[in-house]
Amino acid sequence: MNFDQYFSGKTAIVTGGASGIGNALAETMLINGARQVVIADFNKDNLETQTNRLKEAFPGQVIGILCDVTQEDDVKGMIDQAADFFGGKIDLLFNNAGAGLSGAFEQLTNQDWEKGFALNFYSAIYGIRHVLPIMKSQGGGQIVNTISGIAWSPMALQSMYAATKSALCMMGLTLRYELWDDHIKVNTATPGTTATAIFGDTAAPDYAQTPMQSAHRILLGVQNNDRLILGDDLDVEGAKIAFNPEAASQMDHYFLEVARDRKQGKWRF
Repeated sequence: MNFDQYFSGKTAIVTGGASGIGNALAETMLINGARQVVIADFNKDNLETQTNRLKEAFPGQVIGILCDVTQEDDVKGMIDQAADFFGGKIDLLFNNAGAGLSGAFEQLTNQDWEKGFALNFYSAIYGIRHVLPIMKSQGGGQIVNTISGIAWSPMALQSMYAATKSALCMMGLTLRYELWDDHIKVNTATPGTTATAIFGDTAAPDYAQTPMQSAHRILLGVQNNDRLILGDDLDVEGAKIAFNPEAASQMDHYFLEVARDRKQGKWRF
């Protein structure tokens, strides 16, 4: 399935846009006619490299903005700068920045939890808070929050990741209806299992897709205004059975096996 000119002429901000899925989202939108795109990231070297790469392919259509999304003032400044670059109109905001947090619960401090929520949850709050006045004044827009299938498939040693992404999931699904009559679309998207830096030193599973494949599927969901965009078929299946009472014993069996393997150092997915 292809894009039906949906992104043609649109402006978009992508946080976490200098690598992985964020960079693929930006590039795919530009390939499909986006007028201008801002990529925001905290990694200065990656940001410069990817901004220059995209500028060469799409002259005058891209800028990179150094931004720590855990700091509200940084996010507000980034959105203001993006609005200036776009000529005042922001069509799309992708709250994509985040990290796959891990660690045994007993070893996590309050400071760890605060940092985790700052990156995976509050960053999106800041983006939404400061883009809403612009989108409301222009008569509409679209906000896409990147979550993870871990929001309904919680894995041992990732309680913080599951909690932060679950919170973002529910916030986005709630705002979808709160902002509907303002003509602001809100979509919640999982990337699916994708080979990115989120795996760190651990090799991605053999079945992982590429960032461009993930971006394509997410953007099709954005075009369709899907309530919950599921990034691959495994996420579709997981979402179907996660809270099904009839599948409770199956879920217990699977997640317990994963927990025991992980505690033995086998990082099973």
